Amino acid sequence: MTRYKGLFPVAPTPFHANGDIDLDGQRRVMDCMIDQGVDGICILANYSEQFLLTDEERRILTETCLEHVAGRVPVMVTCSNFSTRIAAERAAHAAAAGASLLMIMPPYHGTGMRVDETAIYDHFARVAEAGGVPVMIQDAPLSGTQLSVAFLARVARELPLVRYFKIEVPGTAAKLRALIEAGGEDIHGPFDGEEAITLMADLDAGATGVMASALLPDLIRPVITAHAEGDRATAADLYRRILPLINYENRQCGLRAAKTVMAEGGVIGSDAVRHPLEPLHPATKAGLLELAHDVQPLALTWGK
Repeated sequence: MTRYKGLFPVAPTPFHANGDIDLDGQRRVMDCMIDQGVDGICILANYSEQFLLTDEERRILTETCLEHVAGRVPVMVTCSNFSTRIAAERAAHAAAAGASLLMIMPPYHGTGMRVDETAIYDHFARVAEAGGVPVMIQDAPLSGTQLSVAFLARVARELPLVRYFKIEVPGTAAKLRALIEAGGEDIHGPFDGEEAITLMADLDAGATGVMASALLPDLIRPVITAHAEGDRATAADLYRRILPLINYENRQCGLRAAKTVMAEGGVIGSDAVRHPLEPLHPATKAGLLELAHDVQPLALTWGK
């Protein structure tokens, strides 16, 4: 079985100014990301505004992205839902359309609806069975669900398709290190996320994959390469150069950052987000673009 590693950024979902999905823009996003030198692309994640899409829009986006990428890079499709049945149906559809991997969060709904470890385990198992392709578990604060290292190691040990883990909780590096130690060879893909805000610490801890946004994968790539080659000093220097932009994205803009830069760079026609999300304040947008112009990610010029 192929072991996936490296850069798997999350693709934004572009909308026209009126809020309709921009499918031509989506295809351009995929092309731009491939030109950014990614190892794979994740679609329909939280940074793709998956929680603002209808089921029919999800189906169309899944098929459009996979058809357009056409195997140039692996595509990971997020299938998260509180309902095991819905998540499994999404998994089966994504796999049938050509997805290489799936990503799911533990089931949650609002602040009060959580399930115990037995139900979470069964949820993961059924989604994996429905998809029949490797599954990544997203361990993120958004779910409000505590996934212990012991539980994740058990999942990897007992569910052969569920051996990838995107860790983006406080103390990510410590949890990655503990998971790798506890799971050993059963952990095929310890990934970090959260826009690579803790990238150096996570690489030091043994992360083999990075799931940032589509804002600057081409500038994250040299950091990963230098670190993998044992040149940590160069990796740290390269990371320091882009960290102000990553920090601004993470703390000020969220999922709107990649869209803003891609619209500025002609990749997409609009940086619109769907209500109740609001556009960036003009001052925040200006600050983001100022930092982007300083380091020149490909997305800033790709479409010009």
